[in-house]
Amino acid sequence: MKLLLDRISLAFIGATSAYVGVFAYFAPRTWYDTFPGLGLRWLPQLGPYNEHFAKDVGAAYLAFTALSLVALAYARKPGVVPLAGAALLVFNTLHFLYHLTMLHMYEPLDQALNVVSLSLLVVMSIILVIPDRASVTKRSAASST
Repeated sequence: MKLLLDRISLAFIGATSAYVGVFAYFAPRTWYDTFPGLGLRWLPQLGPYNEHFAKDVGAAYLAFTALSLVALAYARKPGVVPLAGAALLVFNTLHFLYHLTMLHMYEPLDQALNVVSLSLLVVMSIILVIPDRASVTKRSAASST
């Protein structure tokens, strides 16, 4: 069950990171003007457009995509998923906390969508760092011999 949750979390984080990364890096002005899409606009309220910043965001999200997909491919190898999860948890938690301080800039629907989407990424990152019972049992058995 843990492996399935890890795979779902890594696939979701990888897919959402790819969306942000490709959009921000290859179409930075459009990303700034229209993110997250579907008629919503979350970035102009946060400050003026900056191409360097937009492309750096895109590059970081593309790195998260690579990290997630490599961890997904090697999910059965010990340590891979928790390591990827730790890196993703640091980013997703800090990103979520920052956006909590900016909610006053948005309408109620945008506030709710920010909180739900960003907290979901934090929860999925937490799933990745929680050890599965089998590995914990195996480690404690090995240490007691």
